[in-house]
Amino acid sequence: MSTAPVLRYIIAGQLRRNFILNHQGRAFLDVPGGSLLYAAAGLAIWESGIGLIARVGENFPQEWLAQAAARGFDTRGIRTLTQEIDHRYFAAYPDPDTRSTDNPVAHFARLGMPFPKALLGYTPPVPQLDSRLRPGPLTLRQNDFPTDYLDATAAHLCPMDFLSHTLLPSILRQGQIHTITLEPGANYMNPVFWDDMPVLMNGLSAFICSETRLNGLFQGRSTDLWEMAAALAGCGCDLIVIQRGSQGQYVYHHSARARWIVPAYPVQPLDPTGAGDAFCGGFLAGLRASYDPLYAALTGSISASMVMEGAHPFYALDSLPGLAQARLEALRDRVRRV
Repeated sequence: MSTAPVLRYIIAGQLRRNFILNHQGRAFLDVPGGSLLYAAAGLAIWESGIGLIARVGENFPQEWLAQAAARGFDTRGIRTLTQEIDHRYFAAYPDPDTRSTDNPVAHFARLGMPFPKALLGYTPPVPQLDSRLRPGPLTLRQNDFPTDYLDATAAHLCPMDFLSHTLLPSILRQGQIHTITLEPGANYMNPVFWDDMPVLMNGLSAFICSETRLNGLFQGRSTDLWEMAAALAGCGCDLIVIQRGSQGQYVYHHSARARWIVPAYPVQPLDPTGAGDAFCGGFLAGLRASYDPLYAALTGSISASMVMEGAHPFYALDSLPGLAQARLEALRDRVRRV
C-alpha cells in the first residue's frame, strides 16, 4: 500500500477560475488557476510533499481540488466557506509580455469569439488598498492550518492581502518552518504602506516582487532597481528577487554583497499566466535544497519556463524526465554577476 509523501513544503495562496485569451488568439475558458496552483506546480517540478492552504467559496469546483489531490498535493489546508465567492479571473495577451485584464467583452469581440456564458456579470476587480485591521473572507487564519502542516520545513506565501501576510510568518514559525519566501500582494505595494514594510519583511528568507509592484511601493523614493533592493534588504530580509518578466530576474543578496542578473529561459509561451508564481515555487525548492540564492533563481526560472508552455498549472508536471535539469544547466552559463 502506497503512502503519501512526507509533508515538507507549504504553499499558501489563492485559487481562481481562469478565462484566458492568449497572444495567438486561443481561448482557455474556465480552467483551474490562481497563484496557489501555479506556485505548487513550480515547486512540484523539483520536489514532493507539498501542502496547499487557501480559502474558497462553496461555488468553487470541487473536482479541481480532487485533481490537485490526485497529483499528489495535500489539499486538507484548502477550506471551503459556506458562502459564494467570485473566483473568476480574466486576462488577454496582445503579446506574451502584455496583459490586459479590463473589458473582456471587447477582447472577445476583437477575436470574433462568442462571449462565454460563464463570464456573464463579471467585472474586473477595482484596485483598492488593503486594510491593516479588517480581515476579508479570503484572509487566512491560524485555524486554517492542519496541525501537522507546521511540521513542514519551508513555505511560500503567494500574493494575498496585507493581513494574511503579516499574520502567517509568525504562525509558520511556531512549527519547524524557518525557510519562508513571500511575494507581496498588489493592494499594499503602495507608499501608504512604506512604514509597514519592516514588520512584513523582518525574518523572511526571501522577498520576491515584480518590477511593477516595486515601482508602486517606491513612488517618489527611487527608480533604481538595485537601490530599491538594498532598501528592502534593510527592512530585515537578506535576499531580494525582482521579477522582470521576459527580461529575467535581478537577485540581490545583501549579506554576501552579491548581485546577479538571471535571464529568463527562452520558450514560446502558450499562456504566460502564473509564470511569476511558478518561479516562486521553483525558487523555494532551490533555496531549501541548497540555501544558494543563485541556484534558487535558476530553479525558479526553469519552473516558470515549463509552466508557460501549457494552458494549465499542472502541464509542466507531465514533461519529459530530466528536462528541468537540462534547462537549468543550459541557463546557468548565461547568468551575469554585476
